[in-house]
Amino acid sequence: MINVCYSVRKSYRAFRSKRVTIATRHRDRRTWVLTLLLVLAGVPRLMATRVPPVVKAGQVNGRIRLDGVLDEPAWRNAGIIPDLTQQEPQPGEPTPYRTEVLVLVDRQNLYIGFVCHDPDPSAITVHTMQRDGNMYGDAVAVVFDTFGDRRRGYYFKINTAGARLDGLISGTEDVSTDWDGIWDARTRRTPDGWSAEIRIPAQSLRFMPGAESWGFNVQRWIARDRIMLRWAGTTLDASFEDLRRAGRLEGVAGLRQGKGVSISPYSLAERDADLGDGHRTVKGNGGLDVTYNLTPDLAAVLTLNTDFAETEVDNRQVNLTRFPLFFPEKRSFFVEGSNLFSFGSGLGYSFIPFFSRRVGLYHGRQVPLLGGGKVLGQVGHWNLALLDAVTGNSAAAESANLLAGRMAYDVNKHFTVGAIVTNGDPDGVHDNTLAGLDALWQTSTFRGDKNLSLGEWVAWTGGNAAEGRRTGWGFKLDYPNDLWDIFFTYKEFGDGLDPALGFLPRPGTRWYQGGGAYQPRPEGGIFNWVRQFYFELYAVYVEDLDGSVESWRVFTAPFNAQTESGEHIEANVAPQFERLDAPFEITDGVVIPIGNYPFTRYRVEAQSSRHRSWRIGTTVWFGNFYSGTLTELESFITFTTPRGHLQLELQSENNFGRLPEGNFIQRLWQLKVAYAFTPDLILSSYTQYDSESRNLGTNTRLRWTLRPGKDLYVVWNHGWEHPIGSDNRSTFQPVSDQLVVKLRWTFRK
Repeated sequence: MINVCYSVRKSYRAFRSKRVTIATRHRDRRTWVLTLLLVLAGVPRLMATRVPPVVKAGQVNGRIRLDGVLDEPAWRNAGIIPDLTQQEPQPGEPTPYRTEVLVLVDRQNLYIGFVCHDPDPSAITVHTMQRDGNMYGDAVAVVFDTFGDRRRGYYFKINTAGARLDGLISGTEDVSTDWDGIWDARTRRTPDGWSAEIRIPAQSLRFMPGAESWGFNVQRWIARDRIMLRWAGTTLDASFEDLRRAGRLEGVAGLRQGKGVSISPYSLAERDADLGDGHRTVKGNGGLDVTYNLTPDLAAVLTLNTDFAETEVDNRQVNLTRFPLFFPEKRSFFVEGSNLFSFGSGLGYSFIPFFSRRVGLYHGRQVPLLGGGKVLGQVGHWNLALLDAVTGNSAAAESANLLAGRMAYDVNKHFTVGAIVTNGDPDGVHDNTLAGLDALWQTSTFRGDKNLSLGEWVAWTGGNAAEGRRTGWGFKLDYPNDLWDIFFTYKEFGDGLDPALGFLPRPGTRWYQGGGAYQPRPEGGIFNWVRQFYFELYAVYVEDLDGSVESWRVFTAPFNAQTESGEHIEANVAPQFERLDAPFEITDGVVIPIGNYPFTRYRVEAQSSRHRSWRIGTTVWFGNFYSGTLTELESFITFTTPRGHLQLELQSENNFGRLPEGNFIQRLWQLKVAYAFTPDLILSSYTQYDSESRNLGTNTRLRWTLRPGKDLYVVWNHGWEHPIGSDNRSTFQPVSDQLVVKLRWTFRK
């Protein structure tokens, strides 16, 4: 099996010798970790304190025309950050890239202005005009901590072409960029660089009205020199999304959210055709989303006859494991507020108590979402999220009422405790309930300015869950910093732990994970061409609940370097072990029998710098694989025009397996083409083919943002299939065709 999670392991023999001791100490370990969390809740007094920088927003006097030019008289009243400080690669060192940031506010909007000086404006790079595109070129970004809890907030980013990217922050290393807020931005090239204007309506944010200040930070990226400039949090250990290191934005007390009512109706026309049997349908549809602020910082959302026709299709994945793959949520209704449902520390994709893709989807088939409601926001020190959805009858599942709720309490600026509950089963037949508790202590001032966190969680399921141990628990100790990045995680999942609205690919297992990376930045000498080395050792040891090993894997990086120009070169060695208690069919007709399989995999990887117009990369995994050998070849090539209008990206994955049980070849090809007439009018196409399904599919979308919050979508989906037994690889038969035209309009009061 190829695990996607790399972790530190102890040897099989060492774990086997301690199996009985470990089993008898689970309860003691829970008590120890909980006690440590409670002790750490009082530790902040022992930590270093820092005084954040402060800027006060000026009041808008007059009208601001959003055109990227800061020439209106109102900007003379703005609060000013006169320059940003180099954060990477040489914190605090001067650069020629002087950056002024101006902040204005009125009752309805927040305005951020940037004046970005550049000694060579002709060298400024642009990589995209797409919404939420890959902004590898020059760009600026802002973050807001609107509740002042230093944990959750908003992320906004634009590049020199005016392309926009936004997201929700739910932790120092957790930003969901699938959220699309309603806001606007414009940029303009100047003789000595570029400038930008950003307008963010107060109604697009959730915040505590009347608060005198918010957490706030700004950042600028110069792609060709790979230099990061920042206002606050300018050490190498500080991530931009770490709101604990943000500065303070004052003067926002006058912002108002109006009556707090937002109405978003949609209408669509859809034509579907099954080209196999000739069946065709044409239909119209409509629906409605309504948002109402129960309080200024607590919102209720109602959706009726919800449709997700404009959502981008999933990226196909090749599965060489015996466990289900993870696919991220992309549907807008579920992405909004998704950061408030985050639970547990160190779980990753091994366990997600509430996985919103279980709502409206069942075993990969779409289920109608008749309606739903959400309550999201904050009340004092409490963070709340509640979702209730009703699905309709379909060929895949019965009608069901599905509920998920999450609340967290901020004990102090370092310590948070919380709970989660889900109820319902997507199949509409069985009953299922999950409940969980978690706690997290974290600081960014350990030993002065280092990051340190410790978290614990426990969960239980009931109802028609599987028989067996229905509980799970775990903890994580994490020291994520620039020179040393070290962690240890323990996770235990009962064989009866069955989250019907969650994601748990390996119940009945106990995980020991850990490891670290030593990441020096050489200065001068023979390695002056290297920006940073990454010497890594990660591993995972997984056993069943009886203490017998199921799998382990050690991942090492004896050489891993990022060059000063941005190129990446890496070589890895990864010994691992898999125990099969049942035959494993890795592909049609190739079945690996029951047994123990130790084997070692090797990897070499090289990628050119992201800031270049042309970019290429190749990764090759090779070595033993179960009873035979496997070579995995992954390659990509991308191209973008100088102004970012046209983007091309071709990716391929080819797997060549040679086993006594049979040989196999698996292929996956993906082609993305996008042309942006403007940042608000974009035509894109995503074509995928995989040899496992023999299906070739294309998803083509035209998105026209008439005004922020008012979007027209034209979506064309077409599928072809390679006939079984055909020797001609270029032969494909059309099997499906769909055309959707959708208009969504948002009204706010």
